[in-house]
Amino acid sequence: MTVHLVGAGPGDPELLTLRAARLLASADVVVHDRLVSAEILDMVAPWAECIDVGKDPNGERTSQDDIHDILVDAGTRHDVVVRLKGGDPFVFGRGGEEALALRAHGIAVEAVPGISSSVSGPAAAGIPVTHRGVAAAFTVVTAHRGPTGEPVNWRALAEFGETIVVLMGARRAAEIASDLIGYGLAATTPVAVVHAATTPQQRIDRLTLDQLGAEPVANPAVIVIGNVAAESVLTEIAPTMASATTVPVDQPEPVVATHNHTLTSTIALTAGASS
Repeated sequence: MTVHLVGAGPGDPELLTLRAARLLASADVVVHDRLVSAEILDMVAPWAECIDVGKDPNGERTSQDDIHDILVDAGTRHDVVVRLKGGDPFVFGRGGEEALALRAHGIAVEAVPGISSSVSGPAAAGIPVTHRGVAAAFTVVTAHRGPTGEPVNWRALAEFGETIVVLMGARRAAEIASDLIGYGLAATTPVAVVHAATTPQQRIDRLTLDQLGAEPVANPAVIVIGNVAAESVLTEIAPTMASATTVPVDQPEPVVATHNHTLTSTIALTAGASS
């Protein structure tokens, strides 16, 4: 009996790993998050029980303790249980907490990494999070505060001087911009907001830090802050991305967003923050 913590990637089912697809096709139970696409859920075995434990930021939420209980119950009754999470289970996905809860009950746990939106979102928008001569490092931070309410150290991030990638920051976009500017980051710093990355609904808004949050930012979104946010290095459009658009500031006509399924390995300097 094993519970597999599986990363579903950023949204495009073509970016799901082979291991993840095989597990979905053989699972007895799949416990999944809200942002897992319908196309990926269609890969689940027809006999499997699917349990939606998604956390809607504006609606009902399944508590983390309840998710632990569901996983422990499923893990003690079934041979193959998949805990399916958007992105990667260990990048602000609480995969570590769930693994420890399962191990405390003697249940075997396997991690199946997924492509995190922290790198695939910018990549789909043609933004390299590191780029020689522009950015030598990047940090990934969540704007969502955990149960302790510990705030993000925006001062340290403002002084970082490299690429900042913010996940789960849509509702706090204006606050993020205000904090970073208040701690010394230039108001003219380039920003890109990638909404629904790697899906046909992808939209890319390019602006400056002082403009971030002036208009509502739709979920799900990856916010890229730093000089690389002004970059757009891709030229070809992947077939699944033909309807994606990019809207630069002060440009009335949308241009086609580009997409690439090949990502370069990078090292993330993870800022301390609760998920």
